[in-house]
Amino acid sequence: MTLAAKSLLLIAVLGLAACNNPDRYGAGAGGAGGAGGAGGIDTTGLGDPSNPTSIAYFNQTVGDRVLFAVDQATISPEGRAVLAGQAQWLMTNTGYAAIIEGHADEQGTREYNLNLGAKRAAAVQNFLISQGVPAGRLRTISYGKERPLEVCSEEACYAKNRRAVTVLSAGAGV
Repeated sequence: MTLAAKSLLLIAVLGLAACNNPDRYGAGAGGAGGAGGAGGIDTTGLGDPSNPTSIAYFNQTVGDRVLFAVDQATISPEGRAVLAGQAQWLMTNTGYAAIIEGHADEQGTREYNLNLGAKRAAAVQNFLISQGVPAGRLRTISYGKERPLEVCSEEACYAKNRRAVTVLSAGAGV
């Protein structure tokens, strides 16, 4: 490549980089819905844990995850309490949908853990539906052992990885 071609390429790259407009959605309003955000949700407060309609509040105060016993997809009494709170929050905040992620610890085969993660996610989904959350607002996915929170060969790590996590998104349909 000649010096002229390299110079022209460099100028083109710099020109394209200058086209980036970080404020293209307005003063922090974000989202396709403009100032009101997606689905009429106030997206300016999504990260405020003191705002009871925010995702941060859901994650930190209500609780976004339940833990499971080894090789189990049965929801514990503690898990049912968290999920009852999730269901109540979702029924109050109808502009949100949720993806329920099923996870497993690193023990066992990939296929076994994907299946177990799917069972855990389905158990959470079924519980939320039984509490009145519309099925159309919920979707499940299994990550098996592919996304551990902690990596070590100790029970303390395994216990944190045996979980189902409810991940919220703005908009009634997932």
